[in-house]
Amino acid sequence: MTSQANQGDLEIDPSPLLTVLNELHSQYKLLQEGAVAKYIPELAKVNPDLFSICIVTVDGQVYKVGDYDQLFTIQSISKVFAYGLALEDHGLDYVLTRVGVEPTGDAFNAIILDEQSKRPYNPMVNAGAIATTSLIRGFGPTERLNRMLDMFQRYISRDVFVDISVFTSERSTGHRNRAMAHLMLNFGMIDQNIEEALDLYFQQCAVMVNCQDLAKMAATLANRGINPITKEQAVNKHYIKDILSVMYTCGMYNFAGEWAYKIGIPAKSGISGGIIAVVPNQMGIGVFSPLLDVRGNSVRGVKVCEELSQRLGLHLFECQRKDY
Repeated sequence: MTSQANQGDLEIDPSPLLTVLNELHSQYKLLQEGAVAKYIPELAKVNPDLFSICIVTVDGQVYKVGDYDQLFTIQSISKVFAYGLALEDHGLDYVLTRVGVEPTGDAFNAIILDEQSKRPYNPMVNAGAIATTSLIRGFGPTERLNRMLDMFQRYISRDVFVDISVFTSERSTGHRNRAMAHLMLNFGMIDQNIEEALDLYFQQCAVMVNCQDLAKMAATLANRGINPITKEQAVNKHYIKDILSVMYTCGMYNFAGEWAYKIGIPAKSGISGGIIAVVPNQMGIGVFSPLLDVRGNSVRGVKVCEELSQRLGLHLFECQRKDY
């Protein structure tokens, strides 16, 4: 359990922040509440004891504890970054004609559209994410997938790949997502290439990452779209406020209001057990623990983020810039 800088090769002296992470990891690794996701068969096989916390600051410092190198599928956290790519491809005004920005208060897989506009409510729920992914440009499915993988690589600073077994598992059991796609086709929110759009959506959810990757991705958003490790611009800085705004209001599904009230920073969860949280101009936080609550959020992940917000004063309405 170390804190590191630059490319992760230079070890530095332990800091108070690393001490906090060690304390939280020791405290919550004993928590056994929740259950692993079962509606995607491959996810049901994961070890429920896996647990890691990582923070990457905007100046490139890395603090990590636990199983931070353990790979898992990114799942719904991918929606944040696909939304950024769609914004770069089409601009905000056009994307808003296809996907709204309103929180729903419903489950992430609810089959609902806005009654007036017929759009999915926001890009963080499944219907909105499918519509967003359908907007990603490319000449055919291979080019679109490669553009998606290249985008993830800019955030993570290493090559990424799709776990084929999880992709196949999601594809073969994703009938609810297919129903959403047909409903949106009926109202003109996506085009006729439903299976191509769904395949890309299932593939983006099956991209393999680790906890340190999540923290880098969050830190990149905190750093106005610049990867703090490589200094590469991963996403146009003009869309950062749009991405973070939707994360803040919609990223934790029907827990979003309580999250904003108690923790108070933009975040996104995934059913594999990951959570990313962004403290603008300061840091990105990644937590991984597969045990989920009834809303599909990591039980340990929520607890860790709540403690970090309280201990470090990270809530957007109270935080001040600190040197860690």
